[in-house]
Amino acid sequence: MSKDLQEAIKLIRDMAHMMDPDEDYITIAATEQQTATTKANRKKELEDAHANLKALSRVLDAARTSSTRPQLVPTAAQHATILNDLDATRLSLAKAINDAESSLASREAELASLKEEARVLEECDPAAEHERELNGAILRLQIYKGMGFEPVADKEGRLSKMLVRAQSGDVHCVSFDEDAKSNTDYTELLWKLASS
Repeated sequence: MSKDLQEAIKLIRDMAHMMDPDEDYITIAATEQQTATTKANRKKELEDAHANLKALSRVLDAARTSSTRPQLVPTAAQHATILNDLDATRLSLAKAINDAESSLASREAELASLKEEARVLEECDPAAEHERELNGAILRLQIYKGMGFEPVADKEGRLSKMLVRAQSGDVHCVSFDEDAKSNTDYTELLWKLASS
């Protein structure tokens, strides 16, 4: 036998008293048991972490969904535009209300004035007052003058001529001769001159 082999056998024999197969078996069995328990604990921890991760993913998805602006809710720019439009509408309505109030005040003042005028008219008799102030002939003369006809009387107070103011601003003089024309002819002539 070789020397190396003899030394190895001797070394094994020297160590044989240190080796106890029963104790080694118990150590190996305990180690395997400990390894299995650790593996089971790690598997359970991993499953718990995986379940927790799924729950957190659902919470994250829900938070993402709730933080997203719904389609029916306007954006910040659209909201600002809506506010500007509402402000413009409010200002135009305020102006319309102010104009309406001014118009109402004006109408109320006009109504008060008309009521006062109506009260004055109710207290007086316009027909009697008018009759006192004006003679019927004077009134007719004023109406004729207003229409553009101004009668001219002779020395005896009879109607001898008629001054006619035309629409163009010209003034015509028509003399009344007793035998020349009929009243109808003179009437037509006067109206013709007045409307020229």
